[in-house]
Amino acid sequence: MAADSLRIALAQFDFLVGDVRGNATRIAALIAQARDVHGADLVLFPETAVSGYPPEDLLLRPEFLAACDRAVREIAAACTGITAVVGWPEAVGAVVYNAASVLRNGGIELTYRKRELPNYAVFDERRYFSVDPDGGACTFEVAGVQVGLMICEDLWFPEPLAETAAMGAQLVVVPNASPFESDKTAVRDALLAQRVQETGVAVVYLNGVGGQDELVFDGASVLADGDGGVHPAARAFEEHWLVTDFDAGERRFTRLHWPQEADESRESLAYRAIVLGIRDYCGKNGFNRVWLGLSGGIDSGLVLALAVDALGARNVAAVRLPSRYTSDLSNDLAEEQARLLGVRLETIAIEAPFEGFLAALAPMFGNLETGVAEENLQSRSRGALMMALSNRFGGLLLTTGNKSEYAVGYATIYGDMCGGFAPIKDLYKTEVVALCHWRNAQSPAIPEVVITRPPSAELRDNQTDQDSLPPYDVLDAILLRHVDQERSFAEIVADGYDAATVERILRLVRISEWKRRQSAPGPKLSRRAFGRERRYPITSGWRD
Repeated sequence: MAADSLRIALAQFDFLVGDVRGNATRIAALIAQARDVHGADLVLFPETAVSGYPPEDLLLRPEFLAACDRAVREIAAACTGITAVVGWPEAVGAVVYNAASVLRNGGIELTYRKRELPNYAVFDERRYFSVDPDGGACTFEVAGVQVGLMICEDLWFPEPLAETAAMGAQLVVVPNASPFESDKTAVRDALLAQRVQETGVAVVYLNGVGGQDELVFDGASVLADGDGGVHPAARAFEEHWLVTDFDAGERRFTRLHWPQEADESRESLAYRAIVLGIRDYCGKNGFNRVWLGLSGGIDSGLVLALAVDALGARNVAAVRLPSRYTSDLSNDLAEEQARLLGVRLETIAIEAPFEGFLAALAPMFGNLETGVAEENLQSRSRGALMMALSNRFGGLLLTTGNKSEYAVGYATIYGDMCGGFAPIKDLYKTEVVALCHWRNAQSPAIPEVVITRPPSAELRDNQTDQDSLPPYDVLDAILLRHVDQERSFAEIVADGYDAATVERILRLVRISEWKRRQSAPGPKLSRRAFGRERRYPITSGWRD
């Protein structure tokens, strides 16, 4: 390499939240690998790699912060022959900073503290971290190149990069822990291009990867040359070593090892985000298999395909739970899909427990007309049976509800909402259909009739979802505007939607908040996912 060039290794890897000792051991080993195998001058790790991200209220425990401090010092002691940038939560007395330290020659050379702390959507950084009033831009030299350091949110504001450039940085490295969100990559790349065009400083953007509760970090790390050109993103949702040479004179990168994203379609990214979310939620929480009820409908059909792709068919158990209202077609389609994906299918009829509930309730229900209570008893019979199987044989029960249903309460609490993880909780019904088509384009997985037949809970004779709800294209368009875009009743009606329909749907969203609070976690895909990202009060007098 030329005198004004350096080789950079980006560790697009997963660092488990709370596993300080394991993360420290892995980081030290990766530093040695970057030096000895890839010949790197500089190796970069994701934001708060030592603690994992987000550590949440672990940051309120002094012993946890002390463990992070010990870990970063041990990593530094082993860091020789290379420069490493490692993210960690730095405690200084009672104050905690989101920090990244420059390690070399067996010690900590300097530490940069994040300046812009996000406190919106899924982020609560101001609950835990402080901004250093004496902090500012940071640069250091590697192989004759002046390198700047910023952290994640700092890049979204013009001042930190401009000030770092003013200090003489030719290159700025930016460790991130940025969760996946549909359509965010294009916004990020446009921002990167804008920032480097403003300053002429090249940028290395490294993002963490892996599932963490409701969040999925996609990696998709990227480079931006000093002239504003943005390189193709690294392959998402996978761990990778990414290696590049940087020419300081030209302020341009040459990618040496850079597995490139092959399919950046919305459906591909969302599907793979859910697959990684399932795999990591199970693996990191000690589950080696999953259960789900397979109805022959589209939602459970998609969840089965996702689970098989995440864990393998031998680790997925599907159960058909027919009632007196279940059609022969539903039973046949469930069997066909299980066969298609190589999953063993069990069958447990719910008539006996359903009759038992009805008999037990007969003295109080008397001759009242049957209705929602009896319909929900069927769903709750299924939920109880599936939880029993999970308890007896081990494994995690997956729920199969989608965002449209959760939004308007078209799901049974303690019934089909039973389970420990909700893979398609942040997909509207129309998005479920799109992902089914995308998955089938890769290889047959979901019978076409499952996708095209009218959706039905099959809790009474001749029931369809559209008996109670508007067509899903209309429902989802209203929900997208209200939930994701936070638009008002008047604004939605102004878009041409029937006022009475909009009013009814918005009311259903309001009165279903209590139910959503009790739902299983599921991977965030959208701008406003139910759960930690959209937190409305259950008890509220607001109407709009």
